[in-house]
Amino acid sequence: MQLQNVFIHHVFFWLKNPDSKEDLNALIEGLKKLSHAKTIRQFHIGKPAGTNRAVLETSYAVSWCLFFDNAEDHESYQVDPIHLNFVKECSHLWSKVVVYDSIDCQ
Repeated sequence: MQLQNVFIHHVFFWLKNPDSKEDLNALIEGLKKLSHAKTIRQFHIGKPAGTNRAVLETSYAVSWCLFFDNAEDHESYQVDPIHLNFVKECSHLWSKVVVYDSIDCQ
């Protein structure tokens, strides 16, 4: 079933210490707290699936996929104190972040 009328914000994190279970767990716990931001419709916290094809990017540690009702809710999320606090508390954990935002083609 195709999702419609949704704003998708997909974030990929690379850890500064990729072998650290403590840092991985701290990032995941931070994302769980962040999931309480009021404009998030749904979210998914994930890791590379272990599949192996030439087109796959699997070097990231954690993905954070968010679904919003619209671009305005996404913009509200960006300045939500919960989001700002997450960045303040967890940014020391990652070395790189890549974000993909998408909306319906129609």
